[in-house]
Amino acid sequence: MTMKRRQLFEFEDCRWFPSLLRDFMTDYLRFVSGKFNLFGGTLPVLNEILQQTGRSQIVDIASGGGGPWFTLIPKLLEQVPGLRVKLTDYYPNQSGLQEIVSAFPETVEVESRSIDAKAVPQDLVGLRTQFLSLHHFNPSDVKDILRNAIAAQEPIAIFEAQQRDIEHLIRFALSPIFVLLLTPFIKPFRISRLIFTYLIPLIPALVFWDGLVSVLRTYTVNEMLEMANEADTQQNYKWKSEVLNCGQIKLPYLTGKPLD
Repeated sequence: MTMKRRQLFEFEDCRWFPSLLRDFMTDYLRFVSGKFNLFGGTLPVLNEILQQTGRSQIVDIASGGGGPWFTLIPKLLEQVPGLRVKLTDYYPNQSGLQEIVSAFPETVEVESRSIDAKAVPQDLVGLRTQFLSLHHFNPSDVKDILRNAIAAQEPIAIFEAQQRDIEHLIRFALSPIFVLLLTPFIKPFRISRLIFTYLIPLIPALVFWDGLVSVLRTYTVNEMLEMANEADTQQNYKWKSEVLNCGQIKLPYLTGKPLD
């Protein structure tokens, strides 16, 4: 059952939040995305829109610590040889993103500038993607993100890994357990990560709060499609919003591409 959406706050969104803790949280999300292949089901959607639009570069928005790119890039390169991926964020986790650059130096580049998802510079061209980040933005900001892509005539693909329901609320409530179990395997290795996980357990508590809030802030596919139609006043884009059924993982997504 879908619950009412609530625009609560997440710690990692706050300007005053220590970058060290934010990086530890996004490192965890990157590790989980790769370890459990959370976004493997998005490959057909990404391949299709890349082929249909003729794009050979992806501009990932709100990349955090790198999200799913460890697992997605090898598969995407099979379909789009020569693909380039540019990782961007308003608060970039440089050490985490460099882990991906090190693994795929010919494919991945990290944008050094702080990039606002609502005002992506025109020199960043290519398919715009967002993974596990749209819920951070209020409806007005979401429409600004979409308008910015429309103004640049760039395709866009947005994916979440949760839905706004009781099932996902329960799943995310268990996240501190996974933080405790998985932290020793997260790279880059840092003593401070262990301290703030086990001796002073801030990271499990922060992931718990932000995880629950993420569920409560997540948009339904109908809400995403409605915002897209409101942003695209001239009806110049073809929009699609569905839930990808990938076994135990359900991925709500929105894609848009120019009609021309």
